[in-house]
Amino acid sequence: MMLVAIVAELLEQYTALLVRVLHQMFHAPPFPWRLRFLVR
Repeated sequence: MMLVAIVAELLEQYTALLVRVLHQMFHAPPFPWRLRFLVR
């Protein structure tokens, strides 16, 4: 049961981080450059 709580916490933090990164990426001026940098 403890493992489920740990996994849920990690998933929550990961999702929050992903949302923040995507938000910054889409609202930053050099969008195509950042996209190319991430894809590489």
